[in-house]
Amino acid sequence: MPAVADEPLGLTVHSMPSPQTLGDASARRTVMGRWKMVAVLLMCAAPVIASYFTYYVIRPEGRRVYGELVEPQRPLPAWTVATRDGAPVSLASLKGQWLLVAVGDAACDKLCEQQLYLQRQLRESLGREKDRMDRVWLISDANPPPARLDNGLHGATVLRVPAAQLSQWLAPEAGHTLAEHLYVVDPMGNWMMRFPARMDAAGAARAKNDINRLLRASASWDEPGR
Repeated sequence: MPAVADEPLGLTVHSMPSPQTLGDASARRTVMGRWKMVAVLLMCAAPVIASYFTYYVIRPEGRRVYGELVEPQRPLPAWTVATRDGAPVSLASLKGQWLLVAVGDAACDKLCEQQLYLQRQLRESLGREKDRMDRVWLISDANPPPARLDNGLHGATVLRVPAAQLSQWLAPEAGHTLAEHLYVVDPMGNWMMRFPARMDAAGAARAKNDINRLLRASASWDEPGR
């Protein structure tokens, strides 16, 4: 048998990726990851944005909003405040519900009582939707509220927040005080509306219309309970 001559072994040499190529690929992955995170955040926020856009922009001609829109919205501060009995609680724990907020000192004069009455009536007037809105009274001093308020405050959240702190978050209309208004906070924890000072029964009826529209506009993403 004739001898077979040895043939040289052929080798294919593949070049290794350069550090610059690896760096570019890593940068692209980082950018793509960030864009994906932004897309997820936008998808989560879209229902909220859409509801506000529908309420404030795409609304029928002639509709008049009674409450004043707060721009920019002011998120609930990360404060530790006190319950009526003095127990510490996070103010941010109020997130997850629409809030109708009243402010006043513990003595609660005639104006304060009127505000708490309108606050209670507004929530009750929402019927089946009332469980989507909580009543909150923020007491601006350390004194005990009078016993005459106990029945009216049943079911309300009562917290003590010093006046100096309150003024860092809520703000009255020029020429008025915090105690003259009712305030609306959305379930995301943003103060977003202020009703006119010293609202009367006629004004409360218009405020109810505003609240009903807000609840309808947010029906796709907001549910009762935290």
